[in-house]
Amino acid sequence: MVSMMTDIDLNKLPRHIAIIMDGNGRWAQNHTLGRIMGHQKGVEAVQRTVRLCREIGIKYLTLYAFSVENWSRPDQEIKALMKILREYLRSELDEMLRNGIRLATIGDIDSLQEPVRNLLQETMERTAENKEMVLNLALSYGGQNEILQAVRRILKDAKEGRFDADALSKASFASYLYTAGMPDPDLLIRTSGEYRISNFLLWQSAYTEFYFTDVLWPDFGKEDLFAAIADYQQRERRYGFTSDQLRRQKVD
Repeated sequence: MVSMMTDIDLNKLPRHIAIIMDGNGRWAQNHTLGRIMGHQKGVEAVQRTVRLCREIGIKYLTLYAFSVENWSRPDQEIKALMKILREYLRSELDEMLRNGIRLATIGDIDSLQEPVRNLLQETMERTAENKEMVLNLALSYGGQNEILQAVRRILKDAKEGRFDADALSKASFASYLYTAGMPDPDLLIRTSGEYRISNFLLWQSAYTEFYFTDVLWPDFGKEDLFAAIADYQQRERRYGFTSDQLRRQKVD
């Protein structure tokens, strides 16, 4: 077990952490390196974060790895990102199996190149029985697209008699999202000093606690993760209730 910082309460950890991993390009620019090197250094931050989350007991970790908007980037960069993803999956499979990590994905996975899709599917199948943590990669993902495809599927099922539109609820709607079966994120972290969520988990983050840091993703490490968790643990999650109401609920 790693040495814990005194302001981290292991009994009050967020169940689900989501991260917008931003700043690879700026990190590369700051170090007078090409953007691809920034993405490669970003993988090291992914490895650190996954290992640490597994070690301290985070049950779900969702990483915004590739957005639908990222398809507009130069072809060379997209090819490099897909190569980096393949290399990451190959290099981390054994560690996922040793540490009980199950790989999952959200997004329009069908739009990925076949070699990437096949490797993702193989990795998900080989880790499917793992129970300790879910590593959820958002690939070709967009929150607005996710909501639209959910609506389309609901309309189709209603038309074909498989869904009663009058019974539509938040829970039944959520069952049509990519994240069906997963808890909503408790804490969303964005690196690099940007203050927006960039079309990420729009439905699921309705009551998520947000944490923004100036640290660029390749530099994100243990102290940065602990700082985000410590900040989260100081917040009162009221879900629309007053503080007095929450206190009375705890007493009751």
